[in-house]
Amino acid sequence: MAERSKYQQNVIRNYYENRDAISLQRAQELVTELYLSEGKKRAKYWETLVGHLEKLGVKPATIKHLVQQDDPQLVAQLVQKLAS
Repeated sequence: MAERSKYQQNVIRNYYENRDAISLQRAQELVTELYLSEGKKRAKYWETLVGHLEKLGVKPATIKHLVQQDDPQLVAQLVQKLAS
């Protein structure tokens, strides 16, 4: 594999430095999608949201509870708490 350029190294470093902010923003976007979706698409959004919540350090028991409740409002409250 070829060496990475200085620019590529900076992009990768910046991504990992801002990974929490990126996951938080994506979780906020997914809450909106949960409100608007149904069926298989909603299940896919839940899967993606679970991954982002794990990256943000939310406990597995909390994530499991949110998925079981299937209530976007609960997720919105959690994401709002994480944002502040």
